[in-house]
Amino acid sequence: MGAENSHWHLELNYDQWVALSVSGSRPSARYKHAAAVVDTKLYISGGSRNGRYLSDVQVFDLETLAWSSLKLSTEPNVDKINDSLPREILPATSGHSMFKWGNKLLLVGGHSKNISANLSVWFIDLESHHCGVAETTGKVPVARGGQSLTLVGSKLIMFGGEDGHRQLMNDVHILDMETMTWDVLAATQTPPAPRFDHTAAVHAERYLLIFGGCSHSIFFNDLHVLDLETMEWSQPQIQGDLVTPRAGHAGITIDENWYIVGGGDNRSVSSWVSLFTGAPETLVLNMSKLVMTVLTSVGGRDPLASEGVSLSSVLLDGEEILVAFGGYNGKYNNEAYVMRPKPRDSPHPKIFQSPAAAAAAASVTAAYALSKSGKLEFSEMEDLNIKLAQGNGSQWDLASDITAIREEKKMLESALAKVRADNSSFKGKIDETTGTHADLSKELHSVQGQLNAERSRCAKLEAQISELQKMLESSPSIEEEVQLLRKQKSAWEHDMELASAVQRQSSGGVWKWMSR
Repeated sequence: MGAENSHWHLELNYDQWVALSVSGSRPSARYKHAAAVVDTKLYISGGSRNGRYLSDVQVFDLETLAWSSLKLSTEPNVDKINDSLPREILPATSGHSMFKWGNKLLLVGGHSKNISANLSVWFIDLESHHCGVAETTGKVPVARGGQSLTLVGSKLIMFGGEDGHRQLMNDVHILDMETMTWDVLAATQTPPAPRFDHTAAVHAERYLLIFGGCSHSIFFNDLHVLDLETMEWSQPQIQGDLVTPRAGHAGITIDENWYIVGGGDNRSVSSWVSLFTGAPETLVLNMSKLVMTVLTSVGGRDPLASEGVSLSSVLLDGEEILVAFGGYNGKYNNEAYVMRPKPRDSPHPKIFQSPAAAAAAASVTAAYALSKSGKLEFSEMEDLNIKLAQGNGSQWDLASDITAIREEKKMLESALAKVRADNSSFKGKIDETTGTHADLSKELHSVQGQLNAERSRCAKLEAQISELQKMLESSPSIEEEVQLLRKQKSAWEHDMELASAVQRQSSGGVWKWMSR
């Protein structure tokens, strides 16, 4: 994709990643940097490479497809956001977050060589290119990196992260951008496990969604939702395609769709070796229906299957384009990739465009709520629809709306039946796996018993072998004793023969004397 065409995005195929051919030199390869789009320019800040933190700010013009470096100044800046450290250079940082507020870029958190106790917020003035520390007050959070930041109106919501002592967190903090005051949000129900390198998004200005991330030993693929009105956590089940655990991924929302790219997990290749495996899928989560879809996949060693990649969106000629940059998958990357997302079907039926829009919306909402509870009473929906539609349309419109709702009811019932069938199938597989595990445990105990018996037998044999070795070692002394005994026997026999001969001679002499 060349830089000579200012309308290059119109040549892109839907839902396919394309590497951009840029003019001039590229920034140094990196990962765990921060990215933000202002107008038609992508700003890249910091990151890490070969264990070294980076402090530069690079700018990618998505119309001319040219990179440039932003030269920062530390001169004093007079504004509501005070430059409290006017002489300090922007620190080298990775694992931080960056977003646009007014005419400034704000950089929040991250890891750097200089470990501080409290979280810092830096700013870059996009007009003067001055940079400095933004003064914040209130309950300032502990310094951290790998956190998620989500802007909801004039409130910045931060979740989780890892501090400078590798302590993981699952706390929620809010920064009022009007007063630059921090506060702690207290929520009920079960929160997500402490984690970092996850992603977050906000749906309908009310629901904070947390997906994936990792601890120091576990990678997650769970979804948690915080209702910002009731301040209650929940963990809904994701429908659609199965998703593998991942951390270090990136996400961006366009309307009700949450696009997620990159990340991965450490998979064991042996009992003592684990290697990072990049996630090749580009995912899209419909935040209204909580349905996950694999949009496309790349090769396992593709730069998009990386941890620490960034994902942004830019509006070109009225069309949103996804932009991914950097990452690490065994190699540090500095390529820019773009995707033209195919316009998604509206999560609501077409009836929402009719003159009886309010009645249809209320009816379908009621049908969806009742289907989730497993109780789908059409008479209740029809009564609700009739009451709301009075005075809002003709009888023909009402009949058309009811027909559409009936179709929606059938679709919801079919989806509910499929979910139940899937749950039954999963339960059967779990039961089968549990039975297999029990059988294997019994077999393991039996084998361990046999092994212990064989070990005892081997110990006895080794003792017998030791005794035999001792006997064999003493055999030369026994032979010497036998030889000595044989010599003694021979000498004794010889003495006996001599004694017998002497006795015979003595006896002959006596008889001879008596005969005289």
